[in-house]
Amino acid sequence: MGTNPVTTAIARHPLVWGVGWSVVFGVALAVAVTVDAPALLDWALILGLVLPSTVATVAVLSATPRAHFEAMSSVFSHFFVRYLALVVGVVAWSASVVVGAAISQTIQLAAEGREREIVGIGFDVMAVVVPTVAAVLWAAFVLRCAWFLARVRGWAEIPLADATPTHLLATRPALRRVVVGLAHPALFAVSGLVVAIAVPFAGEGLELTI
Repeated sequence: MGTNPVTTAIARHPLVWGVGWSVVFGVALAVAVTVDAPALLDWALILGLVLPSTVATVAVLSATPRAHFEAMSSVFSHFFVRYLALVVGVVAWSASVVVGAAISQTIQLAAEGREREIVGIGFDVMAVVVPTVAAVLWAAFVLRCAWFLARVRGWAEIPLADATPTHLLATRPALRRVVVGLAHPALFAVSGLVVAIAVPFAGEGLELTI
């Protein structure tokens, strides 16, 4: 079976390709936010920016057994579950605040028939608060995973000796080289933090109308 020429080319300098990818999407995202582009475009650029390093990080940390750390079956699953739990908790808390505010004001405004307006304003506030808090939690998640990446595979572009499990893509050395190279702690941390900063701005276009 022949080697994919694209994979071979990227495998020579995966970190350089990863940085180039992030720079292109980062610049495009900055322009989109500056010109007030549609929110869907912002979110697409955010996803594209973080996708390569995140997929590589998930692959490396998911394959890392808990023998390396006192964690669950994999480092990634341990922190990802915590992150989701925190986000769900924030959403639930925000929803309870909105509902509580709506109920407390409904009696006062019932005569004017403005109950739907109260709920609409509350959910508009949620559309701003929830992405902001989720972005902060995502930043913490990114930094934590970047720290574990540094322990697992080090800071070199192509680590010669690291703790990355040998069974990870063992039969596809070129692809393994790409994945380990893209799962660089600095690349993942920087791209992830850029996303954390951009998410609240992208969330501004998601106001709900009720």
